[in-house]
Amino acid sequence: MTHNNLLKRSSVLVAFITVAFLSLHFNCKKKGGGTTPGPEPQGVAINSWLTRGNATALLQKQNVFNFSGGAAATPLIIDVDSTQRFQTVDGFGFTLTEGSAYLINRLSAAQRSALLQELFGKGENDISISYLRLGIGATDLSTKVYSYNDLPAGQTDITLSQFSLSQDTVDLIPVLKQILAINPSIKIMGSPWSPPVWMKDNNNSVGGGLLPQYYSVYAQYFVKYIQQMQARGIIIDAITPQNEPLHGGNNPSLVMTAAQQTDFIKNHLGPAFRAANINTKIIVYDHNCDRPDYPIAVLNDAAAKQFIDGSAFHLYAGDVAALSTVRDAHPDKNIYFTEQWTGAGGSFDGDLKWHLRNVIIGSMRNWSKVALNWNLANDGGYRPFTPGGCNQCKGAVTLDGAVNRNVGYYIIAHASKFVPAGSVRIASNTVGNLYSVAFLTPTGNKVLVLLNDGTNNVNFSIRFKGQSAATSITAGSVITYVW
Repeated sequence: MTHNNLLKRSSVLVAFITVAFLSLHFNCKKKGGGTTPGPEPQGVAINSWLTRGNATALLQKQNVFNFSGGAAATPLIIDVDSTQRFQTVDGFGFTLTEGSAYLINRLSAAQRSALLQELFGKGENDISISYLRLGIGATDLSTKVYSYNDLPAGQTDITLSQFSLSQDTVDLIPVLKQILAINPSIKIMGSPWSPPVWMKDNNNSVGGGLLPQYYSVYAQYFVKYIQQMQARGIIIDAITPQNEPLHGGNNPSLVMTAAQQTDFIKNHLGPAFRAANINTKIIVYDHNCDRPDYPIAVLNDAAAKQFIDGSAFHLYAGDVAALSTVRDAHPDKNIYFTEQWTGAGGSFDGDLKWHLRNVIIGSMRNWSKVALNWNLANDGGYRPFTPGGCNQCKGAVTLDGAVNRNVGYYIIAHASKFVPAGSVRIASNTVGNLYSVAFLTPTGNKVLVLLNDGTNNVNFSIRFKGQSAATSITAGSVITYVW
């Protein structure tokens, strides 16, 4: 071969390779720049953690298995599609009541440190709680009924000169500071059960309404709360104006109609936050799924809506699909699931299944940014609680000298441990008694939370990007898969 022919053939080869590379690069480009993700490589490992309804496995790591090419090996298939993306997740967690903090603060220093690390840390044996709800003042699971401006009967304080977080400085704030040292990015929501009784039309901690002449004073009460918590290094990311505004029978509690909440937000709370340069989110309603008309009515008022981030829900009545009803009415506003209890009379298997199906999977599939169970901690007698407060509410952990992990711990852990804040819900399907929700984490992990709500063991396949993996799940169990 002559030198000239060799050069010609080399040039042709280089040109061919260049064209092929440019063609491949062009075909991989997607609109807006970047590259379209290719097929999931064969052999990708799937890690999983199992909790059985009979409690014989509790967030137990399972054997690793792998995706492989070809058709799914079973007729039942859970498809996960990361190209379909929905809401961004703010976190999973509980309400840290003042009563919970009281119990945690009475553990030995070593016990307290170990428990808080396990609950809020990001280690292999931690469950990485990423969102907390607080009572603004007492909840019904506090050591006593109190507000931040309690006065002798007949007195008022419209300048809030006697506003004080003193009761929360005993246990709640010290525990919060320890939590923030472990997870500085944890998000915190505050919710009041009642304003100071002198602001109420019945002068009582139970029920009654907020007197109209104190709407602006109460707005400043929220401002002071947020500012004084911030001065202590605690950022309140969001508040609701009232916990369960249609339930006036708790101690403490307050009744606030949709019209009253609209007035309070648009004419008092929203402007007060704006004037004080407060960016804390205002989230309306914070009550059951049977009354989607309440948050819709508040959001329908354009003057109020400008101050509102979204709506919050509990599920002691109604159907979790109500979250989507409200989002469909106001798709520009966020959805939050903020409370559901596990009770003394519940069973581990029944609570595990119901809460996974509704609180974790159900709320997330209906656009919620958070999924929160109720109380973080109680003692063996379901204390502390206020006179007339809930005496059957079971915490995530029972603290009676030792730490006992209850069903609520595992309900939240199956999401919180694997789905950090900033994750995005992606598409997955429900087949028969297999309920699922899936996420894409900020580091690129795919997470699938799956519940077998039936009475039979099920063989099925997980399918993702053309790859499938055959596996099984026992009756009444939940498994979180990560790849």
